[in-house]
Amino acid sequence: MSREITITALKYNPSDKNSKPTFAEYKLTETPGMTLYIALTKIKASIDHDLSSDFVCRAGICGACGMIINGKPRLACKTLTSEFKDGKIELLPLPTFKLIKDLSVDTGSWMKNMSIRVNSWIEAKEQTDINRIEKRVEPEVAQEVFELDRCIECGLCVASCSTAIMRKDFVGAVGLNRVARFQIDPHDKRTDSDFYEIIGDDEGIFGCMSLLACEDHCPKDLPLQSKIAYMRRKMVKA
Repeated sequence: MSREITITALKYNPSDKNSKPTFAEYKLTETPGMTLYIALTKIKASIDHDLSSDFVCRAGICGACGMIINGKPRLACKTLTSEFKDGKIELLPLPTFKLIKDLSVDTGSWMKNMSIRVNSWIEAKEQTDINRIEKRVEPEVAQEVFELDRCIECGLCVASCSTAIMRKDFVGAVGLNRVARFQIDPHDKRTDSDFYEIIGDDEGIFGCMSLLACEDHCPKDLPLQSKIAYMRRKMVKA
């Protein structure tokens, strides 16, 4: 049987000087298999056209719909309303990122700055010759690199990180994961000392307090715990 659910969402537009943070309450009928993506789409279509939130793929791939759902950072498109037995759901924007409006935040600028901060690109010692066969990479190494490349930059690991909330320049688990990806990649010729220059400080690997909420909330189940520990061991020896 269908039931009525109540969704409470923050409404605030920081670019409007007359706007003040308030909570808006919406009641709607739950349908089978309803996700928060579907619920918010219904709200915006028929109840409150002004409510702002971000969605692109609705399949847990783009990472755009990250928000705080009943106190935890999650993807709205992968969250079923049926999970909440009392039918009450409270939504807040992700912390640490610039608030655009309501539930919409600017993760893109943060991710761009992080990528620049950690030199997120391959650094090779020789020029690539496209006329020659590529150098062989062992399948297990390629798979390990691919595993870390599955990050969708949703920002949930950053939003759940105490260090990121306290330190605005902390690269977060997403940044440390990115560095680990290039450290493992045999195409990248940087040494551990080179990587130390990038993340060997309190804004990098030594700022992590090992609370590991990042791994707990990662929607792609990335091995953040093991890779952060791996990079810390490497940086201590560098």
